[in-house]
Amino acid sequence: MKSWNDRLNTPGINGVKPTPRTVGDVVEGQPMLVPTARQVDAFIRSIPEGVEMDVRALRTALAIEHGAEVTCPVTIGYHLRTVAEAAREDLERGMTLSDVAPFWRVLDAKTPTTKKLSFGAEFIAAQRKREGLTP
Repeated sequence: MKSWNDRLNTPGINGVKPTPRTVGDVVEGQPMLVPTARQVDAFIRSIPEGVEMDVRALRTALAIEHGAEVTCPVTIGYHLRTVAEAAREDLERGMTLSDVAPFWRVLDAKTPTTKKLSFGAEFIAAQRKREGLTP
């Protein structure tokens, strides 16, 4: 089984393509970004300390950055988990908080992705508190 860092660094097929169907806030035919995990990681790393961004805002900002109207909600969910789990692997190998993607600036206790993480919400809550973010 691949490590989360292997998944993070696996080249993916990304780009902007028309949305295949209407789902939630994504309307059929809209230019939709399908990001790679590495693109999501890089964007999260650009969020300054003490600043939080919910998943919807992240999707919107990523889309605009790449010339699309929306970002694929399914892909972003997968990649948020990959970024968080890879960061946790790095921390367990001795890297410092400042060297990993600060996923806690996007994920909180209520984010559905948080429930899927192998390490639970306590770590995220502690990092959010440390940065003065809402739990």
